[in-house]
This record gives sequence, structure tokens and C-alpha cells, in this order.
Amino acid sequence: MSFNIPTRKNLKLSGLLEKIEADEELIQLWKCANVNAVDRSGINDHGEVHIRIVANAALRILRLLIEGGVEPGVVRDHHMTSDDAEVIVVLAACLHDIGISVHRDDHEKYSLFLAYPKCRELLHGLYEEPAVTLITSEIMHAIIAHNAKERCLTIEAGALKVADALDMTEGRSRIPFEIGKINIHSVSAKAVDSVDIEKGAAHPVRLVITLANSAGIFQVDELLRHKLKNSSIDSHVEVVVKIKGETEKRLIEEYKL
Repeated sequence: MSFNIPTRKNLKLSGLLEKIEADEELIQLWKCANVNAVDRSGINDHGEVHIRIVANAALRILRLLIEGGVEPGVVRDHHMTSDDAEVIVVLAACLHDIGISVHRDDHEKYSLFLAYPKCRELLHGLYEEPAVTLITSEIMHAIIAHNAKERCLTIEAGALKVADALDMTEGRSRIPFEIGKINIHSVSAKAVDSVDIEKGAAHPVRLVITLANSAGIFQVDELLRHKLKNSSIDSHVEVVVKIKGETEKRLIEEYKL
């Protein structure tokens, strides 16, 4: 599989992606997670497609934050570089849901014990100690903190958490609903036409969510609001919803995101 992630001359990120794309164990974990998610838990894809979407979105958010003057945790606290922050975000995105291969419930915790050895394996050759342990620790934090109720301590974790919630277009609901059943979950999920991550004017990041109708507000409110509110980047993000045929709604004011 190919992630099609713009590495921007980040050699460590390029090397990491090559190793990820060739890792048969990791690819199989994604497939197993998808079976537990889709076939057994009644929620949408949490496999390779979800991973690609989240990895690209998280990296895009991180880069916009950095361009806006927001310092990554690994730079501020460990005196490393923004390239290292990109490695953390992308690898955390690739590993954040592999715990679903064990169980959907509390999957963030199961992801930790599966991700720790895999993380160190993938970082081998790209970093040496103590950097391997440092980067691994930052990734473990981002993984556990993608749970809506967990507090993010770094902007890397915040970028992943928000990116995870943004995988909601064209019925890709993160809220469980019974396939074929018509209810607020299914109607709302199908109402999200697109999600765009842009450079903001008043904030470094502007999330533009286009809905086919107002039912999609439920999806945005239930998914994005909770994760953004409990992320480390909420003050740096503006959320705008555009409903076809209606005036756009700035959720950061109207819904107090």
C-alpha cells in the first residue's frame, strides 16, 4: 500500500514510510482491526483507508500549526526538530487503532502494548538511543490521548486526536450505527460531503466541513466537538460548517467548540 504522504525532504519520514509500507505484520493488524470494527462492531472502516486519511490529516494539521508559530512538544521539551514531530504524528496515526484487532472497547489501551514493540522496530535505523525511547514515548502518549476523554499534553497528540475525528465524509461515521437502519446517526453521517484543512486567518488551522443538509451538524457536534475540546490545539483551530443552500456556520462561536 502507498500512503501518498508529502514528506517535504524529511528524510526520516521518508525512511519510516518505506518501512511501514513493507511491514506485513502491521498491514495484517489493520485488516484484523477492520474485521472487528466493521463486521463485528457495526462501525465503519478502521483499516488501511482510515489510517491513510488520519495520517495525512494529522500531518497537515501539524504543519499548519508549526507555520502558525505553535511549537511541537518534542521541540519545546526535548530540543528536537519539527521533522521529528512529523515522524511522531505519522507513526502514531499508523498505530493508534491497531488495538481494535484485540477489541473495539478500550482499544486505545490495547493499541499501546501492540504499538510499543512495533514502534521501536520501525524506528530502528532511523534513530539511535536514547532518541528511540524518546520518540516512542511521545507516540505512546499520542495513541492513548486520541481517546475523546483523555487530555492531550502535546500538539502532536492534539493533531492526531482531531485528525481522527475528521474522517467523517460520505458516511464514514465514527459513531456506531446499524447498517441499513435509518436514524440520526446514519442520516447525519451521510450528510457530510467534505472536510478541508486550510490555513486560517485568525487561527493557524481552519477546518471547513461541507454538509449536504443540516442533519450533518449532529455528526460534527458529536464527533469533532468532544475531541477538539479535549485536545491541546483547540485554541489554534477554527471550525466552519458550510451547509448547501444556507449561510455557513462558524461552530467555534455558535457551538462553542
